[in-house]
Amino acid sequence: MKYGFVKVAAAVPSVKVADCKFNAQEIEKQIVIADGKGVQIVVFPELSLTGYSCADLFAQSLLLEQAEFALMQVMNNTRQLDIISIVGMPVTAGPVLMNCAVVFQKGKILGVVPKTYLPNYKEFYEQRWFASASTLPDNATVRLCGQLVPLTANILFDTSDTCFGVEICEDIWAPIPPSSGLALKGAEIIFNLSADTENISKHAYLRSLLAQQSARCLAGYVFASSGFGESTTDVVFAGNGLIYENGNLLAASERFSFEEQLVVSEIDVERLRGERLVNTTFAASVRANASGQPLRVSAELVASRELTLSRSVDPHPFVPSGSRQLDERCEEIFSIQVAGLAKRLVHTGCKNVVVGISGGLDSTLALLVCVKTFDKLGLPRKGITGITMPGFGTTDRTYNNALSLMASLQVTAKEISIKDACIQHFQDIGQDMSVHDVTYENGQARERTQVLMDYANKIGALVIGTGDLSELALGWATYNGDHMSMYGVNASIPKTLVRYLVGWVAQTGVDTLSRNTLLDIIDTPISPELIPADENGNIRQKTEDLVGPYELHDFFLYHFLRFGARPAKIYYLAEIAFRNTYDSTTIKKWLTIFFRRFFSQQFKRSCLPDGPKVGSVSLSPRGDWRMPSDASAALWMKECEELQG
Repeated sequence: MKYGFVKVAAAVPSVKVADCKFNAQEIEKQIVIADGKGVQIVVFPELSLTGYSCADLFAQSLLLEQAEFALMQVMNNTRQLDIISIVGMPVTAGPVLMNCAVVFQKGKILGVVPKTYLPNYKEFYEQRWFASASTLPDNATVRLCGQLVPLTANILFDTSDTCFGVEICEDIWAPIPPSSGLALKGAEIIFNLSADTENISKHAYLRSLLAQQSARCLAGYVFASSGFGESTTDVVFAGNGLIYENGNLLAASERFSFEEQLVVSEIDVERLRGERLVNTTFAASVRANASGQPLRVSAELVASRELTLSRSVDPHPFVPSGSRQLDERCEEIFSIQVAGLAKRLVHTGCKNVVVGISGGLDSTLALLVCVKTFDKLGLPRKGITGITMPGFGTTDRTYNNALSLMASLQVTAKEISIKDACIQHFQDIGQDMSVHDVTYENGQARERTQVLMDYANKIGALVIGTGDLSELALGWATYNGDHMSMYGVNASIPKTLVRYLVGWVAQTGVDTLSRNTLLDIIDTPISPELIPADENGNIRQKTEDLVGPYELHDFFLYHFLRFGARPAKIYYLAEIAFRNTYDSTTIKKWLTIFFRRFFSQQFKRSCLPDGPKVGSVSLSPRGDWRMPSDASAALWMKECEELQG
């Protein structure tokens, strides 16, 4: 296993009804292809050795005999391969016939899993031929291909890389699927052998069902369903191969293909384990369902050759893809921000707010949230006071954008220069004005915060914070300066998403003049503007030149906080996600800086103002992230240093 990934596949082979020899050849062919792709576990459709639609032919001894011979053929011809295979076939157990999944590796049957729920409604008549797993005693066995093997639905398969379980078709449609119990008992991946028939809208429901089950179980879910070649006497089979991880679709087959298909992806078992450790409800469910422990069967080491990911790695995990999804997500995020601020205003009875307007992205988003909130509460926009506070680094571009935006949004605008106050302050503390150090920069930030706080007191208003999630992660805020507010509406919004939110408002919610200003703000380099501009009046101090590209830091932050990923894994994923943007040396440099800053700046996050949680990642000490301010970064820094950049 590399970085916790397990390579799996859902196979949809060609099939001929009741032609076991042909079916075995097709299954064998797919196993060999899957093994060549580095697949560690492959699953085939329900009753794939005989075909699902044999109907009353299942009562024919010749078919049952040939199915067993076909299994022997497949096992013998693949015994040199490391791959674990799961195929479907009818299995005779004493006086009953069962619809089973056979799990085997290197010529050895690891276990036989019978189907629990047999559909007997509408087009399904399985109880006509098969008996349920519930009819078996707990310690049932069956002799198959000369091997005496376990026969039970309550079985887990342990490997060094993962623990997996198996259920069959209708099982997933039950109110409490067997996979729920298997997951609570340790299964990290569920494999489903299915013969799912097609009709209008059923496929969308199936996908929803699989996504929900994988999410509810915090598991991977691999689904293989019968395809072209099954009987179409009354129904049609589309050949669905679907792979999910915790609710997310990783890979899918082409529906209604006339050719065999092999759908391959990698399930991040390490991520799933992290999710289960954090989710205390999952742990409570494990305790509540501790009885009836399953049979556990060990398999040999699953093939662990050099890993090449086939699944995509999103370079911008905080930003939804697709215009429709982006539009829906932006509207939802903006609504959460608005609802949070509205509650605070209603609770305090306050009808005025103060926002520092710099002409940059963060203060722009905060102002837009205030405007929407006041409109929704029926309050006049004049109750919003935007204060622009020019300093030694303010450029004409940001200054004019700040004034233009406040005017077009019809809020109360004030301009209060901080230059004279900072000069006096620097004289008082003996700071050389020509030395542009941290004192020079932070003095300006704290002066601006003092102006905002004192003016808010003067008019009975709340100071609305503008700092975002990315800045909090890096500690890119002046302690008790822009770090402080009375309510921080952007505290859970990463920088990469701020830009999209402002752009979304520009396109959907403002007048033409405001839109033009917003679009120019989006194009302006990110800067605190604390260092004087260059000789041409342009921004000299660019944040991303100093702390690194925000798209990288947001990527690091997402995988570190959301999934508890270690530096080596984040680096590995970043190399894939940004292969056409940043080289390995650059990624290593900024990853190292990310971890150094993240650990050293926790003290700023430990005393954050209130603000609404928006996404799955938050740094509020009252919510998602509690960390000692003096925690050592040694382990993470050492791993960063050892990366091959």
